[in-house]
Amino acid sequence: MKADSYEGLEKRYAERADELRERLDYELGTIKNMGYVDYFLIVWDFIKYAKDHGIAVGPGRGSAAGSIVTYCLGITTIDPIRYQLLFERFLNPERVSMPDIDVDFCYERRQEVIDYVVGKYGKDRVVQIVTFGTLAARGVIRDVGRVMDMPYAFVDSIAKMIPQEPKMTIEKALKVNPELRKMCEDDEEVKYLIEMAKRLEGLPRHSSMHAAGVVISQKSVDEYVPLSRAADGSVTTQFTMTTLEQLGLLKMDFLGLRTLTVIQNAVLMARKKDPSVNMDTLDYDDKKVLEYIGTGKTDGIFQLESAGMKSFMKELKPNSLEDMIAGISLYRPGPMDFIPQYIKGKNDASSISYDCPQLEPILNSTYGCIVYQEQVMQICRELAGFSFGQADNVRRAMSKKKHKVMEAEREHFVHGCTEPGKECAGCVKNGIPEAVANEIYDDMVSFASYAFNKSHAACYAYVAFQTAYLKCHYPREFMAALLTSVLDSTAKVIEYSSECQRLGIKVLPPDINVSRGGFTVDGQSIRFG
Repeated sequence: MKADSYEGLEKRYAERADELRERLDYELGTIKNMGYVDYFLIVWDFIKYAKDHGIAVGPGRGSAAGSIVTYCLGITTIDPIRYQLLFERFLNPERVSMPDIDVDFCYERRQEVIDYVVGKYGKDRVVQIVTFGTLAARGVIRDVGRVMDMPYAFVDSIAKMIPQEPKMTIEKALKVNPELRKMCEDDEEVKYLIEMAKRLEGLPRHSSMHAAGVVISQKSVDEYVPLSRAADGSVTTQFTMTTLEQLGLLKMDFLGLRTLTVIQNAVLMARKKDPSVNMDTLDYDDKKVLEYIGTGKTDGIFQLESAGMKSFMKELKPNSLEDMIAGISLYRPGPMDFIPQYIKGKNDASSISYDCPQLEPILNSTYGCIVYQEQVMQICRELAGFSFGQADNVRRAMSKKKHKVMEAEREHFVHGCTEPGKECAGCVKNGIPEAVANEIYDDMVSFASYAFNKSHAACYAYVAFQTAYLKCHYPREFMAALLTSVLDSTAKVIEYSSECQRLGIKVLPPDINVSRGGFTVDGQSIRFG
């Protein structure tokens, strides 16, 4: 692995290889000391298999993109140095936990990679993971009503009174819907139904196979955990993912991403016209593509096609991939409140102010706003002298709202610490006034629960840029590939056909002499499959 990493370093960084060797050695040392060399080699091996066999692989996902080792080995394709991504957000040497390298594959050929892994390590050592569907608020009311022999229409009308929101519970629904509350108070039958449903809510309802999780073990899996056979004959573990991780078993996520299939098919069509099209050598500073994203005409573009995202892109007018990374991180409940401040800083540099000069190099790429978890870690390091591992522990405590830990860490952040293993100078010793240090810490606390993992946002921005590049430079090929990917949804086919019309591309009816399996480019038009 070491030799491959050095070779990758020379290839990826050329003249900068020598200055980055220290970071590479540090990461390799950490991976070795934590006992994860085998893990990295297994991931490297099946990604290499996929790429060698023309199966599309994503640029990376989650915090693994912060590692220069994963970049040099070709596990990820995002430069962690250029985008200031941190290795410690991925592997913290001071907190031993399993690394998590989730990998996206072409959704049509994902199974081929799983089959390869099964063939390589043995059918008895590679097993998919069980997942339990639970009785959610609406479903539990319907199920209880069925058992109580109540009329379906009546039970259905009560179930529909529960708002369709993530993490909705019956208790919450009774608070937000006065009509449901009144029915519960006035009608004994409804009250009994709700009471019974509340007792059962959240319990497992049925088992199914986890969409992506696979366990790879050293010996036969049944030596570690009980197994079960699914209805289709496939074997799964009887324990869920979290239990398997606690038992120390190796879990991999093989995710299928439709967008990768779209990109691959669009590139294959584009190469008929221009053989030089290559996603590996893409210029991520392509001004034409960034301007195109800024028009808000982003139908079909990964992560950017919701109505809210379109209007945000029009306002943001990204002029670099950094802006896209920040945009994807900010467009969520909570951080949205910081969007006006971010845009104001982007358009008017004089409006940006920093509480102390040390913050400028950390926050200048986001115009003075704290947007990423990695920035919280950098602030702890640069201002208070925390180690990378300590800084990651602070980030975790903030994001999980562990108030006791946060208050103890505030003292260390402001005044330093002499405890063995936790030694740090603190802000005051580094010339930052106590009041300013407390203010910075408050800012971090208020934002850390919303702050996004920059490595993850960068992975999303890469895929978003690739789809935008194809739509901008090869619109027919991109739209044909996109339409093929949504063949099973009439509504989506209609939506994307309308987008073709807006782009001035005709969608022609099927023709027995010309049509192929999916949508294809036919001259200046797109031909139905």
